[in-house]
Amino acid sequence: MSTNQRLYFIDAVRAFAILMMLQGHFIDSLLAPEHRDMSHVAYRIWSYFRGITAPTFFTISGLIFTYLLLKAKEKGTEKQRMRKGLNRGLMLIGIGYLLRMPFLSWLSGYFGNTYFLVIDVLQIIGLSLICIVALYYICFKNTRLFAIMSFAIGFTIFVCEPLYRTLTLDNVPLIFANYVSKANGSVFTIIPWFGYMAFGACIATAFYRYLEKRHFKPVMVALLVIVGYLLIEWSSHALFYLTKWTGIELFLKASNYNYLFSRLGDVFLYFAFFYGLERFLKPPLLLKIGQKTLSIYVIHFIIIYGSFTGVGLSQLIGKTLSPWQAVFGAALFLVVVCFISFYYVRTNAYIYGKLRQLFYKLKGTPKA
Repeated sequence: MSTNQRLYFIDAVRAFAILMMLQGHFIDSLLAPEHRDMSHVAYRIWSYFRGITAPTFFTISGLIFTYLLLKAKEKGTEKQRMRKGLNRGLMLIGIGYLLRMPFLSWLSGYFGNTYFLVIDVLQIIGLSLICIVALYYICFKNTRLFAIMSFAIGFTIFVCEPLYRTLTLDNVPLIFANYVSKANGSVFTIIPWFGYMAFGACIATAFYRYLEKRHFKPVMVALLVIVGYLLIEWSSHALFYLTKWTGIELFLKASNYNYLFSRLGDVFLYFAFFYGLERFLKPPLLLKIGQKTLSIYVIHFIIIYGSFTGVGLSQLIGKTLSPWQAVFGAALFLVVVCFISFYYVRTNAYIYGKLRQLFYKLKGTPKA
């Protein structure tokens, strides 16, 4: 296999997902309550597509990290890639906490606020990267076994969602409980969201093994469309019939509130669209957005939610905008955040490099 094969659609999907996240957070934070009416077609469509953003981001993150890990195996540098993945996971967890730390409250001597311990997307992606590295190691670096285990874990996490949907861990310290339970305000939890990362990892093995096979691309696009459609339209029915065949009531409970598999179907359709049109998705601007997702995420978080200062758009404006104000404001917000990221912030690789240098200094060990 050629080692210089690049999947441009990955950067395109990441760019699309981060832009969808920006507008979604802007509108959700600032749109007036009276306009949040699911009977309005425009709002209902916006809400549906916003719901696909997080599954897309987690799945593509699992795909790209695993694909690079497998490519590193081919080059004989998998140990460095695994170590880099562990370090990156820890750094993302740290940045996730940093963005919510109430520095002004602490400076004033108040330390009773535990809201900074809630878990958001960065912590879950970081922990998921660590889990993928651990799973790859447990599978003895066997690609086929890794793919099977990734699929099994993703499927199990999704099917078991009713078991942890309302989970509370009152006797567990918040710093750990928040990774599993939403009872204390966590936006994301490791379950079910690691399931999407696991499915992304499984798909990555297919790209790694068969990318250069003849007709791989049209076959993969067709499979993504077919499987995506089946997951959206028929996964609930399949879970229902699994209950009848096995007598396991858990399948029925999963089918009655089956948003995880159906959202995965939406993600597959996205992947099919972007992969099928990959040759048209190579403009430098789009690829640059896809390569700067971390800096874009941090900048947007500071502007909207007021990280570090406690003063952001959600505090200054609040939920007061009309629909048209929200739409035009979101468009302007996208431009401003991307402009700052492009011209005043370095690439993700540069940021990770600097954070790694700091990490090794704190450890007192030389950089690998």
